[in-house]
Amino acid sequence: MSWQEQAWGLACVVLAMVLGGSIGLEREFAHKPAGLRTHMLVAGAAALLVGLTNAIITRFATGPDVSPLVRADPVRIISAVVMAVGFIGAGTIIRRHRGDQVEGLTTAASMLFVAIIGVASGLRQFVLAVGATALTLLILRGVRVIEIRLDRRRDGASSRG
Repeated sequence: MSWQEQAWGLACVVLAMVLGGSIGLEREFAHKPAGLRTHMLVAGAAALLVGLTNAIITRFATGPDVSPLVRADPVRIISAVVMAVGFIGAGTIIRRHRGDQVEGLTTAASMLFVAIIGVASGLRQFVLAVGATALTLLILRGVRVIEIRLDRRRDGASSRG
């Protein structure tokens, strides 16, 4: 891998971290367990791993010394990212003993989403990565406003009835 290709790969990681950081910042403002640094690192790690796929395939799955039994499957690398994020996300989910209240699901989902945004960035699908980030922020902030209004209506109806 030439230094120019490595520089492009690093640019992809930086973009993924900036995009992941914007979602992490929203989670920080919402006082959630995984915030800015966590989201930046998850997105950056996904982009780096996907960006390294070509180097991994070139080094370990091609050439005269490689056994024909060795196969390269980029989808496995992406599924490894998703599985790793699943473990991290599970750590953000908390079930409260009072009732059936569960917290952290949205944060876990946002971490999965930033990993996929990192994958898109690592694959140099920049428009898709930026657009998905904007949609995620719209959902996290915009839908939250709707939820708050619905909660107020529900609370008002239950106090009257």
